[in-house]
Amino acid sequence: MTKIFNRKLLWLVIGIVILLGVLWKQGVFNVKKPVESIKEIGEKTVSMVRGGDGFTFDEDTPGYETYQKLNQGCSMKDCILSIDEPEFESVEEGNKWLEDGDVVFAYSDGTTHRAYPQRIMNWHEIVNDVVGEVAVVITFCPFCGSSLVFERSVDGRVLEFGVSGKLHNSNLVMYDRETKSLWQQISSEAIVGEMLGTKLAQLPMDTLRYGEWKSQYPNGEVLSRNTGYSRDYGRYPYGSYEQNTEVYFPVEGGVDETVHPKTKVYGIVVNEVAKAYTKEALERETEFDGVLTDRVGGAVLRISYDNGEVRVENLSNTREKIVPTRLFWFAWMAFYPETELLD
Repeated sequence: MTKIFNRKLLWLVIGIVILLGVLWKQGVFNVKKPVESIKEIGEKTVSMVRGGDGFTFDEDTPGYETYQKLNQGCSMKDCILSIDEPEFESVEEGNKWLEDGDVVFAYSDGTTHRAYPQRIMNWHEIVNDVVGEVAVVITFCPFCGSSLVFERSVDGRVLEFGVSGKLHNSNLVMYDRETKSLWQQISSEAIVGEMLGTKLAQLPMDTLRYGEWKSQYPNGEVLSRNTGYSRDYGRYPYGSYEQNTEVYFPVEGGVDETVHPKTKVYGIVVNEVAKAYTKEALERETEFDGVLTDRVGGAVLRISYDNGEVRVENLSNTREKIVPTRLFWFAWMAFYPETELLD
């Protein structure tokens, strides 16, 4: 009888510890404003205890072999909660909590200019938004430093994205809530599920300092901290990760440390040939007239750089615009191991 009681007590203690861990991760102990009910937290805890990742893929699922190779970054889908009803505020309001040196991810459709502070994106990674008449998804992977924006309409169908909890090469794997397909952020491609092989249209996004952004767009809109969730947006959750050489999750081919893994680069692919440029290289090469002319994949490119804004035109193809990807060097090399580097 005593053994049975002790066993029950042990499982009770384990359950309490797990629940407290989830509550802490969800920010319930942050005194700002609790937003998720204990019932919601409890449902997530039950799912975690059962060991499920929230997906029901099997051998008949397209891309199932890829699914089996993915790493589990956090416990299950939506373990990091996307922002699906974003609110925005004026630059004047943003000035009350943002410093000029804070990093923001900027997207503009030419009329509406929005800044998504990294302070918020660190905690949510995905914002489902509508800018003008275009449904977009703003994405950021803290482990790769990659900030990308995509149209989220596919064949006339608007998708809503969430964090899957999965990673590949330490990079964010998203999922869409309509088909439950998994999508690789860096490649913009569906890698598991019925949408397998489909690619999202990537749109230009700039990564720059808040002070630089607001000087260009004094009437712009800033993503508000009123996200519906209680998080400490003044705290970076990953310690010294952006500065050290440590990579938390497995990377195919390992991590090349001849270049600091967290060096920020702008990567492009032309005719299946990849090349990356460090920020320092772009500043150096464009110092005279703001332009670098380069050849990649047999194409002549015009690359302009100005305070974090990088624009690439393919002069060999009727001035086609190429959208560069800004991210950590190790992540770019993981996906494009044959890449060239201008540093």
